[in-house]
Amino acid sequence: MIDAASLAFDIDGVFADIMSLFIDIARQEYKIDNLYYQDIKRYYIEECVNIKPEIISDIINKILDGKHSVPLKPIKGSTRVLNRLSREGPLLFVTARPYLGTIYSWITETLSVDPALVEVVATGSFEAKADILLEKNISYFVEDRLETCFALKEKGVTPVLFKQPWNREKHPFIEVESWDELEAFIDFSGSF
Repeated sequence: MIDAASLAFDIDGVFADIMSLFIDIARQEYKIDNLYYQDIKRYYIEECVNIKPEIISDIINKILDGKHSVPLKPIKGSTRVLNRLSREGPLLFVTARPYLGTIYSWITETLSVDPALVEVVATGSFEAKADILLEKNISYFVEDRLETCFALKEKGVTPVLFKQPWNREKHPFIEVESWDELEAFIDFSGSF
């Protein structure tokens, strides 16, 4: 069981359904209609799809800046579990995004929680996540990027891999396929 107070979360691919948003923007704004979620078998999209690098970059910048007409949606079940956790204590999200942009307001609006209960740290790199987590006494981190999980484990943070098409290589980590499955691992009786 994972003590709720020792758990933090990545955002993209764990809470925010960022790849569906990428696909929706590609379809709506660039008329790319042959891209599907299961096609994204690598974390770096340009390694697995046939889309011009400048279009990929443009879509990613739109996502980071919140400049898209397609709504960003949460991953199924995430809001229920995160709202439950927020009743126990504050939530911590640590992202490799280079800056917060609109993601903080998206999180608080999506969860309908007091912004004082949500902390979001943008590290600018995957490698910086472990140090932030250790500073904040976090022992477990839910992450979708497999390479980050290895780096976290090396620094003493236990990763929980959130299953996605881009992390289907062999690994030694706890893995969850859904937020319902993650919830079953959380000990809500601990104190924040």
